[in-house]
Amino acid sequence: MYLLLPYHTFGQTTKTLMYPRTIKLFLRLAISTAFLSAVADRLGMWGKDVSFWGNWGSFLQHTQLINPWFPNAMIPAIANLVTVAEVIFGICLIIGLKTELFAKLSGLLLLLFALSMTFSTGIKGALDFSVFTASAGAFALSLMKEKYCELDLLIFKSQD
Repeated sequence: MYLLLPYHTFGQTTKTLMYPRTIKLFLRLAISTAFLSAVADRLGMWGKDVSFWGNWGSFLQHTQLINPWFPNAMIPAIANLVTVAEVIFGICLIIGLKTELFAKLSGLLLLLFALSMTFSTGIKGALDFSVFTASAGAFALSLMKEKYCELDLLIFKSQD
């Protein structure tokens, strides 16, 4: 199955094929690398000139900012939980382990981020950082059943 999408090249209309498995791979890599990049940022692995948080302390402050309804004492636990979830979800999406499950969980986590941002600081941040878009992409990924470049292919093949 594929989608035919027209595009224009030097005044000529041509047809191109967009295979769902290619789109699925792109979604997996886009969502997973975004999670892992965010974790690297809060652990200080990105340079200061390109970091949003840059260190764990700044990440904790931001976590408190977008979660004002939680007591300060809970913020480190929430930050740790989210960080572990992002690492697990990111790795599982990259390698294609239980892709549909981890895509749904990723969509839910991203939706929670977007709603927290919206209700705490306003909708602009969630829109500017495309958090709703990322959530929708993760939920769309969870509906794509065809396996492609996924560890699940090896696991299910060995069980047959």
